[in-house]
Amino acid sequence: MTNTIKTALLLGLLSAVLMFLGEAFGGGQGLVFGFFFAVVMNFGSYWFSDKIVLRMYRAQEVGPGHRLYEIVAALSQRAGLPMPKVYIIPDPSPNAFATGRNPQHAAVAATEGILRLLSEDELAGVIAHELAHVKHRDILISSIAATLAAAIMMIAHFARFAAFFGGGRNDDREGSNPIALFATVLLAPIAAALIQAAISRSREFAADAGGAAIVGRPEPLVSALQKLERGSKQIPMDANPATAHMFIVKPFSASGLLGLFSTHPPTEQRVRALLHQG
Repeated sequence: MTNTIKTALLLGLLSAVLMFLGEAFGGGQGLVFGFFFAVVMNFGSYWFSDKIVLRMYRAQEVGPGHRLYEIVAALSQRAGLPMPKVYIIPDPSPNAFATGRNPQHAAVAATEGILRLLSEDELAGVIAHELAHVKHRDILISSIAATLAAAIMMIAHFARFAAFFGGGRNDDREGSNPIALFATVLLAPIAAALIQAAISRSREFAADAGGAAIVGRPEPLVSALQKLERGSKQIPMDANPATAHMFIVKPFSASGLLGLFSTHPPTEQRVRALLHQG
């Protein structure tokens, strides 16, 4: 299945969730509102999802002369990719992600924490992983999923307040429908998490392999993943759960229900796969 078809399916599925939310919350009028909101979100997600996510993390663009920029430039040339924009995220937690709608409009972002934690070779392994996502054209689907999942979670959050104050669907025969509203509150974040997990986990293995191929050996990425696993637990990131699948390692420790919908394969599995490849 091509990424274009997957993108269309993702937009359609998340649009259906938005319409379900609208119908459960406001009946026929809510369904119409959900439909128009889905149209606006789809348009905005396709064209502006990268900018939305970068702004969410207060990312600042850097240029030639910066350590990160020079690493990205060298690896992009080696991978045969257009030079992406390069951003620094002012956060002490070590992590990185790529975003954009295609290789010609891509961006790579890394936290201040990862620049402090990793050696030059290890950082190159991480950046090569992110460039592999760009090369495989994963970034559009990933960015759209983040934007729409964030919207679903936001609406579910509003629904929680409506349920608390006795709101919900209302018509002449049925009156309020708290069951539908509570189902909405429960199902919306689960649906978003399931979608993220479905689009992300297998792609991490492919990006790991692609990143190792760009660098020429797997050891730098192996070492980086092991350091990032420890570092992200010591300094968890205050990340929006809707964007967790975009990062090279899980930006926070999920427990309970969130742990069932992990957006990343276990780091030890990724390391084994890389070493086996090497």
